[in-house]
Amino acid sequence: MYTTKTLQDEIRKLKKEKDVCILAHAYQSQDIWEVADYTGDSYGLSLEAAKVSQKTVLMCGVRFMAETVKILSPQKKVLLSAPGAGCPMAEQMDVEAVHSLKETYPDYTVVAYINTTAELKTVCDICVTSSSAVKIIRGLADKNILFIPDCSLGAWVSQQVPEKNIVLVQGGCPVHQQITVVDVMSARERHPQAKLLVHPECLPEVSAMADYVGSTTGIMEYVKKSDGMEFIIGTENSIVQHLAFDYPGQRFYPLSAACICNDMRRTTLMDVYHCLQGNGGEEIMLADEVMEKARGCIVRMMEA
Repeated sequence: MYTTKTLQDEIRKLKKEKDVCILAHAYQSQDIWEVADYTGDSYGLSLEAAKVSQKTVLMCGVRFMAETVKILSPQKKVLLSAPGAGCPMAEQMDVEAVHSLKETYPDYTVVAYINTTAELKTVCDICVTSSSAVKIIRGLADKNILFIPDCSLGAWVSQQVPEKNIVLVQGGCPVHQQITVVDVMSARERHPQAKLLVHPECLPEVSAMADYVGSTTGIMEYVKKSDGMEFIIGTENSIVQHLAFDYPGQRFYPLSAACICNDMRRTTLMDVYHCLQGNGGEEIMLADEVMEKARGCIVRMMEA
């Protein structure tokens, strides 16, 4: 029988023996974070994966994140620890839907949030992350932008870049979108001294009430630089746990107890163990044409 510690020790031993790099997205649980080589957002993890010496990379996250790793490191073996872990937002649109939108908006640059499938990226012009979206869209030559699929992030970008004509398509993160103004009012009433930090995937009316709006890494960096003692966190509740471990002298509260991504929670420490043993997980396989076209969308973001 394993305990958390003994299982973690076995995972560390296996990854060293098999020369595997473990990536853990920010929304993974603390026990998985502790055995990972790199933690952070999906794009940052894919950049780290491209630099490491290991030929095998294990992604603890959801499918589109593992796809991005494979796109930027096609020569490496990329494993997804929980094959059933998808992303509802990434799967809200398909290639046919984008082709239809292009016919309706023929002179628009199609900007895809990185939270999209590899196939969807093949028909988009450029990717953005939640931390880079404002800078990249502001720098695009085209005034007319078709932003997919997150309307909440898109609306927040539109406020920052009013000189652009940004068309939004109905979509977004169902986990973040369930956070309401009532949640904000209730949290502020319980914790009147706390700073409210929210992810731009939250509804616009929620973001408008925040002290800071930014990516997951941006939220964590805000706390690192802040002299505040209390924070209400408006993103997946795993971040509350990570921040509490990193800064035990401060207090962190979830904006909504319901802000839990079930797809992110699919990955368990035992999944990581089985994957390293060779009897779990799934190797990510993408057609060469898909990787080439999707890579172009991502590379344009990297060069912007």
